[in-house]
Amino acid sequence: MIRMKSTRSFVFLICPIMVLIFLYYSSGRLHLRSPVQKSQCDKQGFLTKLDRKLPLELQYKYGNLSKGECKPGYAEAKMTSIYPKFSKPAPMFLDSNFKRLSKISSYPPPFGVRTQEKIIDHILQATKRYSLEKLVKAVGEVTQVYSFHLFLGVIQFLLCSALNVFQRSMEGFWKSVARVVPREPEDIRILNPYFIQEAAFKFIGLPNNNGLMGRGNIPTLGTVAITMALHSCDEVAVAGFGYDMNTPHAPLHYYEKLMMSAIKESWTHNISKEKEFLRKLVKGGVIRDLTNGI
Repeated sequence: MIRMKSTRSFVFLICPIMVLIFLYYSSGRLHLRSPVQKSQCDKQGFLTKLDRKLPLELQYKYGNLSKGECKPGYAEAKMTSIYPKFSKPAPMFLDSNFKRLSKISSYPPPFGVRTQEKIIDHILQATKRYSLEKLVKAVGEVTQVYSFHLFLGVIQFLLCSALNVFQRSMEGFWKSVARVVPREPEDIRILNPYFIQEAAFKFIGLPNNNGLMGRGNIPTLGTVAITMALHSCDEVAVAGFGYDMNTPHAPLHYYEKLMMSAIKESWTHNISKEKEFLRKLVKGGVIRDLTNGI
């Protein structure tokens, strides 16, 4: 009886101590791990050490594919490997259910749809199509997607005369905006503003400004297009990207006579921070820069 009481007393004594040690050890590990995880990422959430090498699981997934063969989900996988918070929550284009998208309902244009719901309904009724046509599975085909300037007071993805929706403001534009879209309404889609929001506030780290357009917080259409492609394309390659602000008299784009100095007049873009973001994508092997402009 004496031995049993001693054993029980010992067990009752040691159990709480072991629990306390376990809790202390666990909390210590959690406490030590947290700063390390944070130190591995920059302010936007990108890993500070970008490695072009594929993680082991991706090496196994894509290693046996022949050269030139499409890599399903490659862009998403690579983006996630350098930006762990990356996810694919948003449809590419708005459809008749766009009011259910909570991520854009609280922001006005160009980051959301707040106050512009009736206009969007009008546009969607005219377009009648809300997605890209199905691609040929066996061979594949080229789908050209043209992006246009957004009117910041009204969501008019430059539908203009095609939908009888006309310009109301030129504020914030550093070049003239086309007044005619040489396309039928059924060829036009409304880009989900979430991609503009994501590119600006998450990827580039531009000022939030309570979700309103402000100085230096609007991404260029090129960066928005890349953001959209990361969500929708298996592989992403770009050409002609990269504004060289050190050559003010160089052509801004290959298809026009505007000089590089013209974009300096824009108070809506932050070219240096955009290039920083794009260089992360190139360095991490997420996109290929075919013309080495980035």
